[in-house]
Amino acid sequence: MKKILVIISFFILSATAGKAQTTLPIQYQDLVKKLVANLPKTSLEPTKLTGSTNSSSLIDFAKSMLGIPYRYATSNPKVGFDCSGFVSYVFSNFGFKVPRSSREFSGTGKETSIENAKVGDVLIFTGSNSKVRRIGHVGIVYSIDESGIKFIHASSGKAHSVTITEFNGHYKNRFMKIVSIL
Repeated sequence: MKKILVIISFFILSATAGKAQTTLPIQYQDLVKKLVANLPKTSLEPTKLTGSTNSSSLIDFAKSMLGIPYRYATSNPKVGFDCSGFVSYVFSNFGFKVPRSSREFSGTGKETSIENAKVGDVLIFTGSNSKVRRIGHVGIVYSIDESGIKFIHASSGKAHSVTITEFNGHYKNRFMKIVSIL
C-alpha cells in the first residue's frame, strides 16, 4: 500500500511540475498577446491582386515603411532595406514571388511603357551612374497625377531610407524600363 501511495504521489507531482513549466504567468501571457498583435499580417496563401483597390493596399503597406533605414543587402524591416529588398518584401507580403535582386526584376512581370504606367508598377533604373547602363535600382510607382510620377523606394542617397521621390531628370536619366506585376 505504501508503494502505491508513493507511486501515485510521484505521478501527481510529475504532472503538476510539467504543467507549471508550460504555463506562463498572466503578465507574460499579456505581453505575448501584445507582441503577436503587432506582428505584420502576412498571408499564407498567394493573393492575386487586381484593380486599383489592391494597388492602393500595396501602396498603403509600402507607405507604412517610410523612414525605415537603408541597409545594403537587407530585406528586413527591423534592420533596414536595400532597394530590391524593399520591393520584394512589399510584393511578397501580398503573395507574389518576385526576385530579390534589382537586376532580376528586368525579367519579371510584363514590360510596359512609362506612358502606360500604373500605381504599383515597378520602375527599374541603372545604378547611381546613369552612364553605366546596367540595372542597379528599383522602386514602386506610388502616384501618378498632373505633376508626374512619384515612386517609393529604399534610397541609399540623401534620404538613406524608404522614401517617396519624384520621377525627375536625375531618375529619368537612370530609367531603364517599367514592369507590371499586379
